[in-house]
Formats: sequence, structure tokens, C-alpha cells
Amino acid sequence: QVQLVESGGGLVQPGGSLRLSCAASERPFSSYAMGWFRQAPGKEREFVSAFDRSGGRVVYADSVSGRFTISRDIAENTVYLQMNSLKPEDTGVYYCAADLYWSRVAINPAYWGQGTQVTVSS
Repeated sequence: QVQLVESGGGLVQPGGSLRLSCAASERPFSSYAMGWFRQAPGKEREFVSAFDRSGGRVVYADSVSGRFTISRDIAENTVYLQMNSLKPEDTGVYYCAADLYWSRVAINPAYWGQGTQVTVSS
């Protein structure tokens, strides 16, 4: 069972950037599809971005497309989420997720990290 640990959250002003990291306990990239979700206060958790096992197929939520970039470092067992042009509505707890199946990673992945807080405010 893969374990995921997020880091890199914090407070940033609107228009600023953050890079989130997700360290995995094993080498998941050839076995797992990986993704990011977020949950704003008082709202349900929502999908942000994901890639498949090969990394060749990537999807983004419309709300972050063009501003966020998901990537991975296979040697470091780490997935990243580069977030640019941040808006107050991007505020929330960001979760890393993994699943064996591409069809599930953007909907209901099996494995989750503990989350990292991102606050966008002036």
C-alpha cells in the first residue's frame, strides 16, 4: 500500500506561486495513476489534476487549466503541483492521491495523503 506525504503549502498573495510536493513511500509511477485534489472550507473535495501510469496522459480541472502544472520526478518518487497566478478561490487543503486505475484516479482514488493547506490572501 503506497503512502503519500504532501508538503509545500502556505500563505501566498493573489497572483503568486507555490509548488506542492507529494513524496511516495514506494516507486509508484509505473504502477499507479497519480493526482491532486483540493477541498475549500465548507465545500466538497474536488479534482484538480492527474496523470496516468506512464505520465503521458494528463488532465486538469477547468478552473486550474493554464495556471497549474502537474509533474513527477521518478528518481525522487515525488509528484509536484506547480501553481501559478493563484487566486483567493484556490484556497483549501490540497491532497495527493493515487490509484492503480486511470479510470478511478480523478473520481475516487484508493490512496490519499494527509493534505497541505494553501491560503491565497492579501
